[in-house]
Amino acid sequence: MNKPSPWARSAPTGTGDRLELMQTFVRIVEAGSLSQAAAQMHTTQPTVSRRLQALERSLGLRLLQRSTRAMRLTEDGERCYERAKALIDSWDALEAEARGVGEHAKGRLRVLVPHAFGQEQLVLPLTEFLRQHPEVDVDWLLRDDVHDLIGAGIDCALQVGEIRDPSVVAIKLTDVPRIVVASPALLKRSRQPREVADLAQLPWLALSTYYRNEVSLTHLRTGAVHRFDIQPRMSTDNLYALRQAAVLGLGVGIGSKWMMEADLAAGRLVHLMPEWQAPHLPLHLIYPHARYYPVRLRRFIDAMRGAMPSA
Repeated sequence: MNKPSPWARSAPTGTGDRLELMQTFVRIVEAGSLSQAAAQMHTTQPTVSRRLQALERSLGLRLLQRSTRAMRLTEDGERCYERAKALIDSWDALEAEARGVGEHAKGRLRVLVPHAFGQEQLVLPLTEFLRQHPEVDVDWLLRDDVHDLIGAGIDCALQVGEIRDPSVVAIKLTDVPRIVVASPALLKRSRQPREVADLAQLPWLALSTYYRNEVSLTHLRTGAVHRFDIQPRMSTDNLYALRQAAVLGLGVGIGSKWMMEADLAAGRLVHLMPEWQAPHLPLHLIYPHARYYPVRLRRFIDAMRGAMPSA
């Protein structure tokens, strides 16, 4: 005789809404801890713990094995986690279908964005999106690294560079041009470069996310590629720090053209070898694969694509 599905059992009185309990359980598993799940759900750890206990009592199963140092799914928990995710997806799809074409965006989005883009280029389209969708709130999280969107409770992320994670959907929004810059003060102290090969003799700054010990430049007209090694005076993973160090004359750097334009116009920086350019960096919007995407996420994707002319 087949064992009945645990989801078919009746929940005891007072255990709360079953869907909410399942949503909490799924968030705990994906966040990796009760405290992290509570933070992502904007509630308290005792509340999350009570919901988990209520679900376990309702099912008559132990779903998680917990200790002071670790948490792991039990065998029953693994099975129930997959079923819970499927049920939540189905319920979300049913809600969307029931609302029909007149559905509107509401709820909270957690969006991960690179520091530079997130502080400057993307704040305007974010503001316009929020004005158009007054029932949507956004957690705008500034980080240059993207790891485990689901585990961190992230709905989507904007990522500069190539996408190597096969578990996400990636939409290319635009290409980011990069240029070589230095301060006039540095050029007065050093020999003015006349050929691209002369750049190797100057002190360098490295943006460790994209170049550390080697620079590669491409001639815009001929497509010729020139590579040379560098021993950076300063290496950083932050574009703002690199720009400021370049303005102060510490070294030559490569950065996003849009970020350097104001300093170039003011004479704080000089564009070196303008006929040579570092490879463009793609800007993607990424989000986890799912059978259903909430309206707020779909609308946000549309807004970001509309904000980038080359999307």
